[in-house]
Amino acid sequence: MPIRLLTVLMLLAGSVVITAGPAAAATGTQPVHDYSAAIREQVWVQSAVDSDADGKPDRVAVRIIRPATGTRVPVIFQASPYYAGLVDVPNHDDVDRDGSTRKSLDSSRSADITFAGYLDNYFVPRGYAVVFADSLGSGGSDGCPTSGGRNETLGMKAVVDWLNGRAPGFTAEGLPVRADWSTGRTGMIGVSYNGTLPNAVAATGVRGLETIVPIAGISSWYDYYRSHGGVVAPGGYQGEDTDVLARAVLTRANPEVCADVTAHLEQEQDRETGDYSAYWAERDYLRDAHRVKASVLLVHGLHDFNVRTGQAGQWWDALARNGVPRKLWLHQAAHTDPFHIRRAEWLSTLHRWFDKWLYRIDTGVTREPIADVEVAPNQWVTSANWPLPGSRKINFKLGGGTFTDDTSRTAESLAATPDSTDANRLVSLGAPLTRDTRLSGTPVVTVRAGLTRKSPYLTALLVDYGTADRFVRTRTRTEQDCIGPGIEGDPGCFARREHVTASSDHEIVTRGWIDVRNRFSPSVTTPIRPGQPYTFRWDLQSTDHVFAAGHRIGVVLISTDRDHTLRYPAGTVVDVRAGSSLELRLN
Repeated sequence: MPIRLLTVLMLLAGSVVITAGPAAAATGTQPVHDYSAAIREQVWVQSAVDSDADGKPDRVAVRIIRPATGTRVPVIFQASPYYAGLVDVPNHDDVDRDGSTRKSLDSSRSADITFAGYLDNYFVPRGYAVVFADSLGSGGSDGCPTSGGRNETLGMKAVVDWLNGRAPGFTAEGLPVRADWSTGRTGMIGVSYNGTLPNAVAATGVRGLETIVPIAGISSWYDYYRSHGGVVAPGGYQGEDTDVLARAVLTRANPEVCADVTAHLEQEQDRETGDYSAYWAERDYLRDAHRVKASVLLVHGLHDFNVRTGQAGQWWDALARNGVPRKLWLHQAAHTDPFHIRRAEWLSTLHRWFDKWLYRIDTGVTREPIADVEVAPNQWVTSANWPLPGSRKINFKLGGGTFTDDTSRTAESLAATPDSTDANRLVSLGAPLTRDTRLSGTPVVTVRAGLTRKSPYLTALLVDYGTADRFVRTRTRTEQDCIGPGIEGDPGCFARREHVTASSDHEIVTRGWIDVRNRFSPSVTTPIRPGQPYTFRWDLQSTDHVFAAGHRIGVVLISTDRDHTLRYPAGTVVDVRAGSSLELRLN
Protein backbone atom coordinates (compact mmCIF):
# COMPACT_ATOMS: atom_id res chain seq x y z
CA MET A 1 0.00 0.00 0.00
CA PRO A 2 1.46 3.42 -0.90
CA ILE A 3 2.70 5.42 2.08
CA ARG A 4 0.79 8.67 2.44
CA LEU A 5 2.59 11.93 3.03
CA LEU A 6 2.22 13.48 6.45
CA THR A 7 1.74 17.10 5.45
CA VAL A 8 2.24 20.16 7.53
CA LEU A 9 1.71 23.40 5.69
CA MET A 10 3.80 26.36 6.69
CA LEU A 11 4.75 29.63 5.10
CA LEU A 12 8.46 29.98 4.42
CA ALA A 13 9.97 32.67 2.22
CA GLY A 14 6.73 32.97 0.34
CA SER A 15 6.53 29.26 -0.59
CA VAL A 16 4.59 26.37 0.75
CA VAL A 17 6.74 23.69 2.36
CA ILE A 18 5.34 20.21 2.77
CA THR A 19 7.11 18.13 5.39
CA ALA A 20 7.07 14.53 4.27
CA GLY A 21 7.77 11.59 6.50
CA PRO A 22 7.22 8.36 4.57
CA ALA A 23 8.15 5.43 6.75
CA ALA A 24 8.74 1.77 6.05
CA ALA A 25 6.70 -1.04 7.53
CA ALA A 26 7.04 -1.51 11.30
CA THR A 27 9.66 -4.21 10.68
CA GLY A 28 11.88 -1.84 8.67
CA THR A 29 14.66 0.51 9.70
CA GLN A 30 13.60 3.72 11.44
CA PRO A 31 15.16 7.22 11.57
CA VAL A 32 16.85 6.85 14.95
CA HIS A 33 20.30 8.26 14.16
CA ASP A 34 21.18 11.95 14.55
CA TYR A 35 21.89 13.25 11.05
CA SER A 36 23.58 16.40 12.34
CA ALA A 37 26.12 14.22 14.19
CA ALA A 38 26.87 12.02 11.16
CA ILE A 39 30.53 11.26 10.42
CA ARG A 40 31.74 12.85 7.19
CA GLU A 41 35.04 11.77 5.73
CA GLN A 42 37.00 11.37 2.50
CA VAL A 43 39.32 8.54 1.52
CA TRP A 44 41.14 7.40 -1.61
CA VAL A 45 40.66 3.78 -2.66
CA GLN A 46 43.33 2.09 -4.74
CA SER A 47 42.11 0.30 -7.87
CA ALA A 48 43.70 -2.48 -9.89
CA VAL A 49 44.20 -0.34 -13.05
CA ASP A 50 46.56 2.38 -14.24
CA SER A 51 44.52 4.01 -16.99
CA ASP A 52 46.59 7.20 -17.14
CA ALA A 53 49.83 5.17 -17.53
CA ASP A 54 51.70 7.06 -14.83
CA GLY A 55 53.13 3.88 -13.32
CA LYS A 56 50.84 4.00 -10.28
CA PRO A 57 47.46 2.34 -9.64
CA ASP A 58 44.58 4.77 -10.12
CA ARG A 59 43.02 5.95 -6.88
CA VAL A 60 39.34 6.72 -6.49
CA ALA A 61 38.15 9.74 -4.50
CA VAL A 62 35.45 8.55 -2.09
CA ARG A 63 33.28 10.69 0.20
CA ILE A 64 31.28 9.20 3.04
CA ILE A 65 28.42 10.28 5.28
CA ARG A 66 27.57 7.67 7.92
CA PRO A 67 25.74 7.51 11.21
CA ALA A 68 27.80 7.97 14.38
CA THR A 69 27.31 4.50 15.80
CA GLY A 70 29.47 1.69 17.06
CA THR A 71 27.42 -0.77 15.02
CA ARG A 72 28.51 -1.70 11.50
CA VAL A 73 26.18 -0.40 8.80
CA PRO A 74 25.48 -1.24 5.15
CA VAL A 75 26.25 1.17 2.32
CA ILE A 76 24.29 2.96 -0.38
CA PHE A 77 26.87 3.83 -3.03
CA GLN A 78 26.50 6.32 -5.89
CA ALA A 79 29.35 6.61 -8.39
CA SER A 80 29.53 9.43 -10.93
CA PRO A 81 31.84 11.23 -13.38
CA TYR A 82 29.83 14.43 -12.91
CA TYR A 83 30.55 15.60 -9.35
CA ALA A 84 33.17 18.11 -10.53
CA GLY A 85 31.06 19.32 -13.45
CA LEU A 86 31.54 19.07 -17.21
CA VAL A 87 33.88 20.71 -19.68
CA ASP A 88 32.46 22.14 -22.91
CA VAL A 89 33.86 20.27 -25.89
CA PRO A 90 32.69 20.39 -29.51
CA ASN A 91 30.61 17.59 -30.95
CA HIS A 92 31.60 15.90 -34.18
CA ASP A 93 30.90 17.96 -37.28
CA ASP A 94 29.92 14.98 -39.40
CA VAL A 95 26.22 14.81 -38.50
CA ASP A 96 25.58 16.08 -42.01
CA ARG A 97 27.59 13.79 -44.26
CA ASP A 98 27.88 16.44 -47.08
CA GLY A 99 31.10 17.18 -47.25
CA SER A 100 36.50 23.96 -18.22
CA THR A 101 38.44 24.10 -15.59
CA ARG A 102 38.67 21.40 -12.96
CA LYS A 103 36.57 22.09 -9.89
CA SER A 104 38.62 22.14 -6.69
CA LEU A 105 37.92 19.35 -4.21
CA ASP A 106 39.38 20.32 -0.83
CA SER A 107 40.15 17.06 0.96
CA SER A 108 41.11 18.81 4.19
CA ARG A 109 37.55 19.93 4.97
CA SER A 110 35.77 16.59 5.28
CA ALA A 111 33.38 18.08 7.85
CA ASP A 112 31.93 20.20 5.04
CA ILE A 113 31.03 17.20 2.86
CA THR A 114 27.45 17.43 1.60
CA PHE A 115 25.70 15.45 -1.09
CA ALA A 116 23.20 16.65 -3.63
CA GLY A 117 20.00 14.64 -3.65
CA TYR A 118 17.98 12.83 -1.06
CA LEU A 119 19.92 9.67 -0.29
CA ASP A 120 21.89 10.93 2.72
CA ASN A 121 19.04 12.94 4.28
CA TYR A 122 16.67 10.01 4.12
CA PHE A 123 18.88 6.95 4.68
CA VAL A 124 21.66 8.05 7.07
CA PRO A 125 19.15 8.54 9.94
CA ARG A 126 17.88 5.04 9.16
CA GLY A 127 21.26 3.43 9.72
CA TYR A 128 22.87 3.49 6.28
CA ALA A 129 26.19 4.93 5.18
CA VAL A 130 25.92 6.89 1.93
CA VAL A 131 29.04 6.89 -0.22
CA PHE A 132 29.73 9.01 -3.29
CA ALA A 133 32.77 8.33 -5.51
CA ASP A 134 34.28 10.07 -8.53
CA SER A 135 34.57 7.82 -11.57
CA LEU A 136 38.12 7.44 -12.88
CA GLY A 137 39.44 10.53 -14.64
CA SER A 138 36.86 12.81 -13.06
CA GLY A 139 36.67 14.91 -9.90
CA GLY A 140 39.38 13.96 -7.43
CA SER A 141 40.07 10.50 -8.88
CA ASP A 142 43.13 9.45 -10.89
CA GLY A 143 43.00 7.84 -14.31
CA CYS A 144 41.25 8.64 -17.56
CA PRO A 145 37.55 8.44 -18.46
CA THR A 146 36.71 6.00 -21.22
CA SER A 147 32.92 6.20 -21.59
CA GLY A 148 32.11 2.84 -20.05
CA GLY A 149 35.47 1.16 -20.54
CA ARG A 150 36.79 -1.60 -18.34
CA ASN A 151 38.94 0.75 -16.24
CA GLU A 152 35.85 2.70 -15.12
CA THR A 153 34.15 -0.51 -14.07
CA LEU A 154 37.17 -1.74 -12.10
CA GLY A 155 37.60 1.65 -10.46
CA MET A 156 34.12 1.52 -8.96
CA LYS A 157 34.43 -2.20 -8.20
CA ALA A 158 37.45 -1.27 -6.08
CA VAL A 159 35.18 0.82 -3.84
CA VAL A 160 32.96 -2.21 -3.21
CA ASP A 161 36.08 -4.24 -2.54
CA TRP A 162 37.33 -1.62 -0.03
CA LEU A 163 34.00 -1.66 1.75
CA ASN A 164 34.49 -5.42 2.10
CA GLY A 165 38.11 -5.27 3.24
CA ARG A 166 39.61 -6.43 -0.07
CA ALA A 167 41.17 -3.20 -1.42
CA PRO A 168 43.48 -0.64 0.21
CA GLY A 169 42.29 2.84 1.13
CA PHE A 170 44.20 5.93 2.23
CA THR A 171 43.63 9.23 3.97
CA ALA A 172 44.66 12.57 2.47
CA GLU A 173 47.92 12.18 4.38
CA GLY A 174 48.55 8.78 2.80
CA LEU A 175 47.80 6.71 5.89
CA PRO A 176 46.03 3.38 5.41
CA VAL A 177 42.35 3.39 6.30
CA ARG A 178 39.85 0.55 6.47
CA ALA A 179 36.05 0.58 6.25
CA ASP A 180 35.77 -1.15 9.62
CA TRP A 181 32.40 0.56 10.14
CA SER A 182 30.85 -1.26 7.13
CA THR A 183 29.04 -4.59 7.03
CA GLY A 184 30.24 -4.84 3.42
CA ARG A 185 26.69 -5.14 2.11
CA THR A 186 26.47 -2.53 -0.63
CA GLY A 187 23.73 -1.23 -2.89
CA MET A 188 24.55 0.96 -5.90
CA ILE A 189 22.12 3.54 -7.24
CA GLY A 190 22.10 6.44 -9.68
CA VAL A 191 20.56 8.11 -12.72
CA SER A 192 22.01 8.11 -16.26
CA TYR A 193 25.81 7.61 -16.16
CA ASN A 194 25.40 7.21 -12.39
CA GLY A 195 22.87 4.46 -13.17
CA THR A 196 25.13 2.86 -15.77
CA LEU A 197 28.04 2.28 -13.40
CA PRO A 198 25.90 -0.01 -11.17
CA ASN A 199 25.13 -2.18 -14.21
CA ALA A 200 28.81 -2.32 -15.07
CA VAL A 201 29.96 -3.24 -11.56
CA ALA A 202 27.16 -5.79 -11.08
CA ALA A 203 28.27 -7.49 -14.31
CA THR A 204 31.63 -8.29 -12.66
CA GLY A 205 29.85 -10.43 -10.06
CA VAL A 206 31.75 -8.68 -7.26
CA ARG A 207 31.01 -10.08 -3.80
CA GLY A 208 29.32 -7.67 -1.42
CA LEU A 209 27.29 -5.85 -4.05
CA GLU A 210 23.90 -7.09 -2.88
CA THR A 211 21.61 -4.92 -5.02
CA ILE A 212 21.63 -2.21 -7.66
CA VAL A 213 19.07 0.44 -8.60
CA PRO A 214 19.93 1.57 -12.15
CA ILE A 215 17.74 4.52 -13.14
CA ALA A 216 17.88 5.49 -16.84
CA GLY A 217 21.09 3.45 -17.08
CA ILE A 218 22.97 2.06 -20.07
CA SER A 219 23.28 -1.71 -20.50
CA SER A 220 25.22 -1.55 -23.79
CA TRP A 221 27.14 1.54 -24.91
CA TYR A 222 26.90 0.29 -28.49
CA ASP A 223 23.15 0.69 -28.34
CA TYR A 224 23.56 4.16 -26.85
CA TYR A 225 25.61 5.48 -29.78
CA ARG A 226 24.73 2.95 -32.50
CA SER A 227 21.80 0.88 -33.73
CA HIS A 228 22.10 -2.18 -35.96
CA GLY A 229 25.21 -0.76 -37.62
CA GLY A 230 23.94 2.80 -37.79
CA VAL A 231 25.57 5.77 -36.07
CA VAL A 232 22.65 7.01 -33.98
CA ALA A 233 22.93 9.87 -31.51
CA PRO A 234 21.16 9.99 -28.16
CA GLY A 235 18.20 12.35 -28.54
CA GLY A 236 19.27 15.98 -28.29
CA TYR A 237 23.00 15.19 -28.53
CA GLN A 238 23.65 15.05 -32.26
CA GLY A 239 27.32 14.48 -32.98
CA GLU A 240 28.20 13.23 -29.51
CA ASP A 241 30.16 10.00 -29.23
CA THR A 242 32.30 8.23 -26.67
CA ASP A 243 35.32 10.48 -27.20
CA VAL A 244 33.20 13.62 -26.86
CA LEU A 245 31.70 12.41 -23.59
CA ALA A 246 35.08 11.34 -22.22
CA ARG A 247 36.56 14.78 -22.90
CA ALA A 248 33.53 16.42 -21.28
CA VAL A 249 33.89 14.53 -18.00
CA LEU A 250 37.69 14.74 -17.94
CA THR A 251 38.21 17.31 -15.19
CA ARG A 252 41.90 16.74 -14.46
CA ALA A 253 44.23 19.72 -14.11
CA ASN A 254 46.26 18.37 -17.07
CA PRO A 255 43.91 16.86 -19.67
CA GLU A 256 46.88 16.16 -21.97
CA VAL A 257 47.73 13.24 -19.67
CA CYS A 258 44.72 11.46 -21.16
CA ALA A 259 45.17 12.73 -24.73
CA ASP A 260 46.31 9.34 -26.05
CA VAL A 261 43.38 7.61 -24.34
CA THR A 262 40.76 9.92 -25.86
CA ALA A 263 42.46 9.74 -29.26
CA HIS A 264 42.20 5.95 -29.04
CA LEU A 265 38.48 6.26 -28.24
CA GLU A 266 37.92 8.46 -31.28
CA GLN A 267 39.69 6.02 -33.55
CA GLU A 268 38.23 2.77 -32.26
CA GLN A 269 34.59 3.90 -31.95
CA ASP A 270 34.37 3.91 -35.79
CA ARG A 271 31.89 6.51 -36.96
CA GLU A 272 32.22 5.37 -40.57
CA THR A 273 30.77 1.86 -40.51
CA GLY A 274 29.04 1.84 -37.09
CA ASP A 275 30.03 -1.82 -36.75
CA TYR A 276 29.97 -3.65 -33.42
CA SER A 277 33.55 -4.54 -32.47
CA ALA A 278 35.80 -5.50 -29.56
CA TYR A 279 35.71 -1.83 -28.58
CA TRP A 280 31.95 -2.00 -28.07
CA ALA A 281 32.06 -5.49 -26.57
CA GLU A 282 34.18 -4.05 -23.74
CA ARG A 283 31.28 -1.69 -23.02
CA ASP A 284 28.53 -4.27 -23.42
CA TYR A 285 27.34 -5.37 -19.98
CA LEU A 286 24.77 -7.69 -21.50
CA ARG A 287 27.62 -10.07 -22.35
CA ASP A 288 28.25 -10.55 -18.62
CA ALA A 289 24.67 -10.59 -17.38
CA HIS A 290 25.22 -14.18 -16.28
CA ARG A 291 27.73 -12.88 -13.71
CA VAL A 292 25.20 -10.60 -11.98
CA LYS A 293 24.60 -11.73 -8.40
CA ALA A 294 23.00 -8.53 -7.13
CA SER A 295 19.23 -8.06 -7.15
CA VAL A 296 18.02 -5.27 -9.46
CA LEU A 297 15.38 -2.58 -9.07
CA LEU A 298 15.27 -1.27 -12.63
CA VAL A 299 13.77 2.14 -13.43
CA HIS A 300 13.30 3.91 -16.76
CA GLY A 301 11.25 6.72 -18.27
CA LEU A 302 9.05 5.84 -21.22
CA HIS A 303 9.79 9.25 -22.77
CA ASP A 304 13.55 9.04 -22.29
CA PHE A 305 15.20 9.83 -25.63
CA ASN A 306 18.67 10.20 -24.13
CA VAL A 307 19.20 6.74 -22.64
CA ARG A 308 16.49 5.11 -24.67
CA THR A 309 14.09 2.51 -23.34
CA GLY A 310 15.72 -0.33 -25.24
CA GLN A 311 18.56 -0.15 -22.73
CA ALA A 312 16.15 -1.11 -19.97
CA GLY A 313 14.24 -3.67 -22.05
CA GLN A 314 17.30 -5.68 -23.08
CA TRP A 315 18.83 -5.54 -19.58
CA TRP A 316 15.53 -6.70 -18.05
CA ASP A 317 15.33 -9.60 -20.48
CA ALA A 318 18.95 -10.62 -19.82
CA LEU A 319 18.40 -10.53 -16.05
CA ALA A 320 15.27 -12.63 -16.44
CA ARG A 321 17.12 -15.26 -18.48
CA ASN A 322 19.68 -15.52 -15.68
CA GLY A 323 17.18 -15.72 -12.82
CA VAL A 324 18.21 -12.44 -11.16
CA PRO A 325 15.78 -11.22 -8.45
CA ARG A 326 14.34 -8.03 -9.91
CA LYS A 327 11.65 -5.38 -9.85
CA LEU A 328 10.65 -2.84 -12.49
CA TRP A 329 9.37 0.74 -12.51
CA LEU A 330 8.46 2.39 -15.83
CA HIS A 331 7.20 5.97 -15.65
CA GLN A 332 5.86 8.45 -18.18
CA ALA A 333 8.57 11.08 -17.74
CA ALA A 334 11.89 11.39 -19.56
CA HIS A 335 15.44 11.17 -18.21
CA THR A 336 14.79 11.51 -14.49
CA ASP A 337 14.61 9.95 -11.04
CA PRO A 338 11.16 8.70 -9.93
CA PHE A 339 11.79 10.68 -6.74
CA HIS A 340 10.71 13.68 -8.80
CA ILE A 341 7.43 12.23 -10.02
CA ARG A 342 6.02 9.77 -7.46
CA ARG A 343 7.93 10.71 -4.35
CA ALA A 344 6.15 9.05 -1.44
CA GLU A 345 5.66 5.73 -3.21
CA TRP A 346 9.23 5.76 -4.50
CA LEU A 347 10.76 6.41 -1.08
CA SER A 348 8.63 3.67 0.42
CA THR A 349 9.62 1.18 -2.29
CA LEU A 350 13.30 2.09 -2.25
CA HIS A 351 13.43 1.99 1.55
CA ARG A 352 11.86 -1.45 1.72
CA TRP A 353 14.08 -2.65 -1.14
CA PHE A 354 17.30 -1.57 0.59
CA ASP A 355 16.08 -2.92 3.95
CA LYS A 356 15.41 -6.27 2.28
CA TRP A 357 18.76 -6.66 0.52
CA LEU A 358 21.14 -4.70 2.77
CA TYR A 359 19.66 -5.29 6.23
CA ARG A 360 18.02 -8.60 5.29
CA ILE A 361 14.71 -7.58 6.79
CA ASP A 362 11.62 -9.22 5.33
CA THR A 363 9.73 -6.09 4.25
CA GLY A 364 7.44 -7.93 1.83
CA VAL A 365 8.74 -5.96 -1.14
CA THR A 366 9.70 -9.10 -3.05
CA ARG A 367 6.19 -10.50 -2.73
CA GLU A 368 4.59 -7.48 -4.40
CA PRO A 369 3.78 -7.36 -8.12
CA ILE A 370 7.06 -7.25 -9.98
CA ALA A 371 6.23 -4.36 -12.32
CA ASP A 372 4.88 -0.86 -11.65
CA VAL A 373 4.07 0.96 -14.88
CA GLU A 374 2.67 4.44 -15.43
CA VAL A 375 0.59 3.64 -18.52
CA ALA A 376 -0.63 7.22 -18.88
CA PRO A 377 0.19 10.41 -16.97
CA ASN A 378 -0.50 9.69 -13.25
CA GLN A 379 -2.13 6.33 -14.03
CA TRP A 380 -0.12 3.50 -12.47
CA VAL A 381 -0.82 -0.21 -12.80
CA THR A 382 0.98 -3.27 -11.47
CA SER A 383 1.52 -6.69 -12.99
CA ALA A 384 3.06 -9.99 -11.97
CA ASN A 385 5.73 -9.70 -14.67
CA TRP A 386 6.81 -7.71 -17.69
CA PRO A 387 6.19 -7.79 -20.63
CA LEU A 388 2.60 -8.11 -19.52
CA PRO A 389 1.64 -11.74 -18.85
CA GLY A 390 -1.02 -12.98 -21.23
CA SER A 391 -0.03 -10.63 -24.03
CA ARG A 392 -0.12 -12.14 -27.48
CA LYS A 393 2.19 -11.63 -30.41
CA ILE A 394 0.57 -10.20 -33.52
CA ASN A 395 2.00 -9.31 -36.92
CA PHE A 396 0.88 -5.88 -38.07
CA LYS A 397 1.00 -5.98 -41.86
CA LEU A 398 2.73 -3.13 -43.67
CA GLY A 399 1.81 -1.92 -47.12
CA GLY A 400 4.19 -1.54 -50.04
CA GLY A 401 5.18 1.56 -51.95
CA THR A 402 7.97 3.99 -52.73
CA PHE A 403 9.16 7.10 -50.90
CA THR A 404 12.09 9.51 -51.16
CA ASP A 405 14.33 10.51 -48.24
CA ASP A 406 14.27 14.19 -47.21
CA THR A 407 16.90 14.86 -44.56
CA SER A 408 15.51 18.31 -43.73
CA ARG A 409 12.34 16.87 -42.20
CA THR A 410 11.94 15.50 -38.70
CA ALA A 411 10.30 12.21 -37.85
CA GLU A 412 7.61 14.16 -35.99
CA SER A 413 6.62 16.07 -39.13
CA LEU A 414 6.64 12.89 -41.20
CA ALA A 415 4.39 11.07 -38.73
CA ALA A 416 1.68 13.76 -38.83
CA THR A 417 -1.49 13.69 -40.96
CA PRO A 418 -1.37 9.99 -41.91
CA ASP A 419 -4.27 10.19 -44.35
CA SER A 420 -2.58 12.77 -46.56
CA THR A 421 -0.18 12.04 -49.40
CA ASP A 422 3.49 12.54 -48.55
CA ALA A 423 6.32 11.55 -50.88
CA ASN A 424 8.85 11.28 -48.05
CA ARG A 425 7.32 8.44 -46.05
CA LEU A 426 5.24 5.27 -46.22
CA VAL A 427 2.32 4.94 -43.77
CA SER A 428 0.47 1.76 -42.82
CA LEU A 429 -2.68 2.24 -40.72
CA GLY A 430 -4.75 -0.23 -38.76
CA ALA A 431 -8.51 -0.03 -38.28
CA PRO A 432 -9.89 1.91 -35.28
CA LEU A 433 -9.49 -0.22 -32.17
CA THR A 434 -12.65 -1.57 -30.56
CA ARG A 435 -11.13 -1.58 -27.05
CA ASP A 436 -8.16 -0.26 -25.11
CA THR A 437 -5.11 -2.25 -26.22
CA ARG A 438 -1.86 -2.35 -24.28
CA LEU A 439 1.52 -2.88 -25.89
CA SER A 440 4.45 -4.06 -23.76
CA GLY A 441 7.92 -5.26 -24.67
CA THR A 442 10.10 -4.77 -27.73
CA PRO A 443 8.51 -4.50 -31.19
CA VAL A 444 10.41 -6.03 -34.11
CA VAL A 445 9.99 -4.86 -37.71
CA THR A 446 10.69 -6.81 -40.89
CA VAL A 447 10.92 -4.84 -44.12
CA ARG A 448 11.49 -6.07 -47.68
CA ALA A 449 12.89 -3.13 -49.63
CA GLY A 450 15.45 -1.82 -52.10
CA LEU A 451 17.36 1.45 -51.64
CA THR A 452 18.93 3.67 -54.29
CA ARG A 453 21.50 6.44 -53.64
CA LYS A 454 23.44 7.49 -50.56
CA SER A 455 21.54 6.96 -47.30
CA PRO A 456 21.88 3.47 -45.77
CA TYR A 457 19.25 4.13 -43.10
CA LEU A 458 15.80 2.73 -42.58
CA THR A 459 13.73 4.08 -39.68
CA ALA A 460 10.46 2.62 -38.39
CA LEU A 461 8.08 4.73 -36.28
CA LEU A 462 5.23 3.15 -34.31
CA VAL A 463 2.53 5.79 -33.94
CA ASP A 464 -0.66 6.10 -31.88
CA TYR A 465 -3.19 8.04 -34.00
CA GLY A 466 -6.01 9.48 -31.92
CA THR A 467 -6.60 12.52 -29.74
CA ALA A 468 -5.55 12.28 -26.09
CA ASP A 469 -3.87 14.21 -23.30
CA ARG A 470 -0.25 13.13 -23.44
CA PHE A 471 2.93 13.70 -21.46
CA VAL A 472 4.97 16.70 -22.59
CA ARG A 473 7.46 17.41 -19.80
CA THR A 474 7.82 17.79 -16.05
CA ARG A 475 7.83 21.14 -14.30
CA THR A 476 8.93 22.29 -10.86
CA ARG A 477 6.38 23.50 -8.34
CA THR A 478 6.83 25.91 -5.42
CA GLU A 479 5.85 23.30 -2.82
CA GLN A 480 8.61 21.29 -1.20
CA ASP A 481 8.91 17.94 0.55
CA CYS A 482 11.27 17.77 3.51
CA ILE A 483 12.04 14.08 3.42
CA GLY A 484 14.58 14.02 6.25
CA PRO A 485 16.70 16.18 8.56
CA GLY A 486 19.22 18.58 7.11
CA ILE A 487 22.15 20.78 7.96
CA GLU A 488 23.30 24.17 6.75
CA GLY A 489 23.75 23.93 3.00
CA ASP A 490 21.75 20.71 2.78
CA PRO A 491 18.27 21.22 4.26
CA GLY A 492 16.80 17.90 3.11
CA CYS A 493 13.94 19.65 1.31
CA PHE A 494 13.17 19.23 -2.36
CA ALA A 495 10.80 20.96 -4.74
CA ARG A 496 7.92 18.92 -6.03
CA ARG A 497 7.50 18.34 -9.72
CA GLU A 498 4.50 17.42 -11.82
CA HIS A 499 3.68 16.21 -15.29
CA VAL A 500 2.70 18.72 -17.93
CA THR A 501 0.30 17.26 -20.48
CA ALA A 502 -1.24 18.54 -23.69
CA SER A 503 -3.83 17.30 -26.12
CA SER A 504 -2.48 15.97 -29.41
CA ASP A 505 -3.86 13.93 -32.26
CA HIS A 506 -0.95 11.49 -32.44
CA GLU A 507 2.20 10.33 -30.68
CA ILE A 508 5.28 8.44 -31.82
CA VAL A 509 5.24 5.59 -29.32
CA THR A 510 8.61 4.11 -30.21
CA ARG A 511 11.07 3.95 -33.08
CA GLY A 512 14.07 1.98 -34.35
CA TRP A 513 16.88 2.26 -36.90
CA ILE A 514 19.10 0.07 -39.05
CA ASP A 515 21.99 0.67 -41.40
CA VAL A 516 20.95 -1.66 -44.21
CA ARG A 517 24.57 -2.59 -44.86
CA ASN A 518 24.45 -4.39 -41.50
CA ARG A 519 21.46 -6.52 -42.43
CA PHE A 520 23.28 -9.77 -41.56
CA SER A 521 25.04 -8.60 -38.41
CA PRO A 522 25.75 -5.38 -36.51
CA SER A 523 29.42 -6.45 -36.66
CA VAL A 524 29.72 -6.70 -40.45
CA THR A 525 29.16 -4.13 -43.18
CA THR A 526 27.95 -5.74 -46.42
CA PRO A 527 27.29 -3.36 -49.34
CA ILE A 528 23.93 -3.45 -51.09
CA ARG A 529 23.19 -3.23 -54.79
CA PRO A 530 21.16 -0.13 -55.64
CA GLY A 531 17.49 -0.96 -56.11
CA GLN A 532 17.83 -4.66 -55.32
CA PRO A 533 15.34 -5.77 -52.67
CA TYR A 534 16.62 -7.25 -49.43
CA THR A 535 14.93 -8.33 -46.23
CA PHE A 536 15.82 -6.23 -43.18
CA ARG A 537 14.83 -7.00 -39.59
CA TRP A 538 15.48 -4.82 -36.55
CA ASP A 539 14.22 -3.93 -33.07
CA LEU A 540 12.39 -0.80 -32.05
CA GLN A 541 12.88 0.60 -28.56
CA SER A 542 11.17 -1.32 -25.76
CA THR A 543 8.00 0.35 -24.49
CA ASP A 544 4.72 0.09 -22.65
CA HIS A 545 1.77 1.97 -24.11
CA VAL A 546 -2.02 1.84 -24.13
CA PHE A 547 -3.75 2.53 -27.46
CA ALA A 548 -7.20 3.80 -26.50
CA ALA A 549 -10.39 2.46 -28.04
CA GLY A 550 -11.09 4.30 -31.28
CA HIS A 551 -7.41 5.05 -31.90
CA ARG A 552 -5.48 3.58 -34.80
CA ILE A 553 -2.10 1.88 -34.73
CA GLY A 554 0.17 3.21 -37.44
CA VAL A 555 3.65 2.39 -38.73
CA VAL A 556 5.60 5.03 -40.62
CA LEU A 557 8.70 4.05 -42.59
CA ILE A 558 11.27 6.74 -43.39
CA SER A 559 14.98 6.75 -44.13
CA THR A 560 16.85 9.49 -42.23
CA ASP A 561 15.66 10.28 -38.72
CA ARG A 562 16.95 13.84 -38.57
CA ASP A 563 17.22 14.07 -34.78
CA HIS A 564 18.93 10.71 -34.33
CA THR A 565 20.80 9.38 -37.40
CA LEU A 566 23.59 10.75 -39.53
CA ARG A 567 22.33 12.73 -42.52
CA TYR A 568 23.49 11.67 -45.95
CA PRO A 569 22.57 13.73 -49.02
CA ALA A 570 18.81 13.77 -49.60
CA GLY A 571 17.13 11.87 -52.39
CA THR A 572 17.54 8.21 -51.48
CA VAL A 573 14.62 6.27 -52.95
CA VAL A 574 13.20 3.41 -50.87
CA ASP A 575 11.00 0.84 -52.61
CA VAL A 576 9.12 -1.23 -49.99
CA ARG A 577 7.73 -4.55 -51.18
CA ALA A 578 4.74 -6.54 -49.93
CA GLY A 579 5.25 -8.91 -47.02
CA SER A 580 6.69 -6.40 -44.56
CA SER A 581 5.34 -6.45 -40.99
CA LEU A 582 5.76 -5.29 -37.39
CA GLU A 583 5.65 -7.83 -34.56
CA LEU A 584 3.91 -6.55 -31.40
CA ARG A 585 2.95 -7.97 -28.00
CA LEU A 586 -0.58 -6.77 -27.26
CA ASN A 587 -3.04 -7.33 -24.43
